[in-house]
Amino acid sequence: MKCTEDTVPSLEKKRKGSETVGWIKDTLKKAFLKKGMVYADTLSGNVPVFSQFGQNIYASDVVQQAVTCIVTEMSKLQPTHIKKNGDDLIPVIGQDSLQGILNNPNPLMTKTDFLEKVTWQLMLNHNAFIVPVFKQWKESKKIKRKYMALYPIQPLQVDFIEDARGTLFVKFLFANNFETTLPYADVIHIRKNFAVSEYMGGNESGQPDNAALLQTLQLNSDLLKGISMAMKTSFNINGILQVGSIIVEDDVKKEIREFEKKLQESKSGILPMDMKSTYTKLPRDIKLVDSETLKFIDEKILRFFGISLPILTGDYTKEQYEAFYQKAIEPLVNKYTEAFTKTLFLPEEKEFGNEVIFFPKDLIFMSVDQTLEMVRLLGDSGSLFENEKRKFFGLRPLKELEGVRVQSLNYANVNIAGQYQMKKGGEKVS
Repeated sequence: MKCTEDTVPSLEKKRKGSETVGWIKDTLKKAFLKKGMVYADTLSGNVPVFSQFGQNIYASDVVQQAVTCIVTEMSKLQPTHIKKNGDDLIPVIGQDSLQGILNNPNPLMTKTDFLEKVTWQLMLNHNAFIVPVFKQWKESKKIKRKYMALYPIQPLQVDFIEDARGTLFVKFLFANNFETTLPYADVIHIRKNFAVSEYMGGNESGQPDNAALLQTLQLNSDLLKGISMAMKTSFNINGILQVGSIIVEDDVKKEIREFEKKLQESKSGILPMDMKSTYTKLPRDIKLVDSETLKFIDEKILRFFGISLPILTGDYTKEQYEAFYQKAIEPLVNKYTEAFTKTLFLPEEKEFGNEVIFFPKDLIFMSVDQTLEMVRLLGDSGSLFENEKRKFFGLRPLKELEGVRVQSLNYANVNIAGQYQMKKGGEKVS
């Protein structure tokens, strides 16, 4: 059962009763569960059914800002179909290339939208699923594929099942009760914190394990509520105006209005009063949380995502961005590269060096001068292909530079350096 173009004929809207069926139902026609399928085996003995997805931590503004930092940086990546020939990286363009789909994943999303959507899903659920739509046929006894689109999906429940031959399938259930079953090998699955579960990222239930973070978020919420209450308290009753005689309610209100009027008109801060009224100030000692405590809590939350305050505010140094990239971004870049390559290429294509690499064009933290010096030292000796040099700057490889490697003629082997210099000087060397 494959998600081919025959399985996905159109993106047109359909009606079921009075409800509009969502675009994912239009895109993925319902595939019925094959007879004889059972839940996939797990070494833990647990049934591989995972309910998605926890969202409670995202009520925090600090969490949303932290995740937005990661999502924004990931959306700058440049996914590129390349073929490796040793250390040389050759861009693949033309009819058999994936590049068109990588640049325009589907009719609903741009490349940036697609990367944002996938990264939000990964950070929110510790799992991100992408369904490729493709044509598949046989040519000279070889399987060929042509990809039509890539769709990130958001299921409510994920079941892992297998048929009698042991082939692994994944069954998705969505919010509108639509469900579909696809070969797991045909689904791009990116996992975060892949530790306890045998199939999913997160905890044993396939959900983010945010217990420790939730405690810190609760503390942060309590502190903010305390500040809000302290502000409201400052607007409460400040004192008591005691009138020295028994008066009716209307006269009391009149006395209060006159007292408030005197307060508003007193520019010197001195308030004259007659003998019949006495004002008693209520003492108030309002305690506010100090800024260092609030900063500590914010940093504790940000550390959970590998982000510092300078990264959050955008006022960071090269060293701070380098630390952020290596801790929070680079692991995700590697996961994306490996997950896309694993699913989008057939075994034979992978053997010939086909890969999807996510180049961090706009994320390079090394200064231009440092990068130039490194490339000059290695490039002058002929140790780098020209496309390798472009990679160091986060640039895509160029087809016309395939296999090109140059070196400086200002260097010579130390064993023949003397002879080389004598030749340059016009002397004859025997």
